[in-house]
Amino acid sequence: ANASTIGFKKSRAVFEDLLYQNINQPGGRTAQDTEAPSGLMLGAGAKVVATQKIHTQGDMITTDNALDLMIQGEGFFEILMPDGSSAYSRNGQFTMDDEGNMVTPGAGYMIQPQVTIPEDALSIIVSQDGEVSVTLQGQADPAVVGQINLINFVNPTGLQPIGQNLYTETAVSGAPQEGVPGLEGYGMLVQGALETSNVNTTEELVNLIESQRVYEMNSKVISAVDEMLSYINQQL
Repeated sequence: ANASTIGFKKSRAVFEDLLYQNINQPGGRTAQDTEAPSGLMLGAGAKVVATQKIHTQGDMITTDNALDLMIQGEGFFEILMPDGSSAYSRNGQFTMDDEGNMVTPGAGYMIQPQVTIPEDALSIIVSQDGEVSVTLQGQADPAVVGQINLINFVNPTGLQPIGQNLYTETAVSGAPQEGVPGLEGYGMLVQGALETSNVNTTEELVNLIESQRVYEMNSKVISAVDEMLSYINQQL
């Protein structure tokens, strides 16, 4: 469903086996002078214990839109929420509000640090290190109007997704660490481009087909066992 969502990161399920019923212990006595080289343990199945976000890099698409920014490497954009808290996103689709502030296109949340584009700006230039400058009428040199920094975390997998392509900090993600794009540990910004979702539709379809086949196989096994038990009951 999110294969076309800009900056979306896929998830994977983490499974854990359930308690085993030990019929024979490894090393148990089989005779007076012999031991079992392996035991007999009947598993009770598996359960899902976690879902993990996979923060691998998505592909790049070129848009030539001056306010479209892609993070090439690690890091997140910092977004100011209505309650004053911060959220974080890989979605670099930005637009301007009625005051010239760079905001997210859906909810209109401002990027942090705040960047305001003058009304009379002829063009917008965002460098790889996050410096935002504009060209103005009658001025030969671009004027710097802001700086876009990136946020990184020790454990990005620990971030809490809250919808709208946003994440919030948690105790296991570590504290947000702000840095200039291009420095060690932070990706570079690419203007006029966006990062696609890292969902591989072909891979997901193959996984879906495999899961469907396993389900069908298990259903046939259950049906066969049911028929065998019915036959035994009829013969007894």
